[in-house]
Amino acid sequence: MKTFTTQYIKHGTVFAGLAFLSLVITSCAVAPASPEGATQVRSKLTALQNDPDLADRARVEIREAEAAVRIAEQPLPEADAALASHRLYIADRKVAIAEARAATRYAEDQRAQLGEERDEARLEARTREVGKARADASRARSAAEAAQISEQEGVAVAARQAEEYQRRIDALQAEITDRGVVLTLGDVLFATGSAELQAGANSNLNKLVNFLRQYPERRVQIEGHTDNVGSTEYNQGLSQRRADSVRYYLEQQGIASQRLSASGIGMDRPVANNDTATGRQQNRRVEIVIENPQP
Repeated sequence: MKTFTTQYIKHGTVFAGLAFLSLVITSCAVAPASPEGATQVRSKLTALQNDPDLADRARVEIREAEAAVRIAEQPLPEADAALASHRLYIADRKVAIAEARAATRYAEDQRAQLGEERDEARLEARTREVGKARADASRARSAAEAAQISEQEGVAVAARQAEEYQRRIDALQAEITDRGVVLTLGDVLFATGSAELQAGANSNLNKLVNFLRQYPERRVQIEGHTDNVGSTEYNQGLSQRRADSVRYYLEQQGIASQRLSASGIGMDRPVANNDTATGRQQNRRVEIVIENPQP
């Protein structure tokens, strides 16, 4: 058991990183061609760029809007839907800012021309248009800045949550797999031939309890395994009773029974050769599979 635990701890972090990278690559593979709404924002920008009265009156803002729209058009995996929405919102606000700025300058030019005329009514109307355009530009700028701040804060929170999640898995000495988080508890939980938890088992199980309390939406599979000593029927029954003992302990610690399932695998899934004492010891185990959250 000591050899298995040492090797498990040594390689656990590597396996966790590779599995997590695999999940990221898989999720990226199903990214949509373009975020929904990007076409509409592009159409608004194109209309502004083709407007002979406005296109030359806000060149800097239009360039900034073009850059934001290109970023918003970049495909993202479904898992980054919130980020795609933020980018799209920022691009739309940038286009609105450019349009408002161009309209402001156009109105100011018109006002300068009308200032030489005696038509006070038209001059007053243009003045109101300038004021409204300035107010629209100010509101659009404020909204875009608020969206950028919100996106930055969201990314920071997500990074902190991922770091904390990995820290808890490392403390649990578990492994991230495609089935979920897998914690392997060796034969130290039970005496030979017994399904009654030993006193020393509480330490490992209480770490598991603390983890499950942090993630109440996760379901848990408890699987009992044995070596090949004894008959198939005996090992099947023993592994089931051991899995049931772990489930009962978790329930006693306040973990909802609806989250828990226990099954006896017996000697059907060995992880080592049963021809050696070390291999048999590694096969006598209970595996806790903390399932990935449902989408």
